[in-house]
Amino acid sequence: MKKILALLIAAGVSLSAAAAPEAFTSDVNHTFARFEYSHFGYSTQQSRFNATSAKIVLDRAAKTGSVEAVIDTKSVDTGSKLFDSHIQGEDFLDTAKFPTITYKSTKFNFNGDKLATIDGNLTIKGITKPVTLTVTHMQCMDHPMMKKLACGANATATIKRTEFNAGKYAPYVGDDVTLSFAVEAIKD
Repeated sequence: MKKILALLIAAGVSLSAAAAPEAFTSDVNHTFARFEYSHFGYSTQQSRFNATSAKIVLDRAAKTGSVEAVIDTKSVDTGSKLFDSHIQGEDFLDTAKFPTITYKSTKFNFNGDKLATIDGNLTIKGITKPVTLTVTHMQCMDHPMMKKLACGANATATIKRTEFNAGKYAPYVGDDVTLSFAVEAIKD
C-alpha cells in the first residue's frame, strides 16, 4: 500500500480528487434572501425574507454541486407591517396561494477552483423560469464555534417580476428586481 501511495504522489495524483460530495444544511440565523427594486425612480427599496432555508451538496474536487432553497413568502420584511401585507397580496406574492419561492440548481459552474455561477430554476407564484446566480463570494472552512466544516456564499441575480405574474405598477415601480442571497451552511 505504501508503494502505491508513493507512486500516486510521485505521479502528481491529488488525493483530494477522490473526495466525496459533502452535504450541508443552511444556518437559519445566517441565511437570508433579499430583494431590491426601483420605487418610481425615487429610491431603491431593499427588503428581505426572514425565513430562508437551503440544502447544499458540494464536491469541490469534482467541481460539482447542487442547491435547493426554499423561501417562506409570508416572512417578507419591508420594515413596515402594512407594506408587508401589501407585498403579500395577490398583485405581488399572493402568499395565500403561494407560500414559498423555490430555487433548484441544475449546474454549478466553476472558474478554476472558484464557484462562479449557479444555473437553476426559480419558481415564484407557480411560474418557473431559468435563473443564473452569480456567486460574488464563497468560502469553506472549519467553523470556529461549531467545530464542523461550514461553507458560506453570497450570490445575486436580476429578474423581471412581470415574468412571474407580479408586475403590478410596472414600469413605474421597477420591473427589474435584484435578488441577493447570503447563505451559511454547516456540514451534515
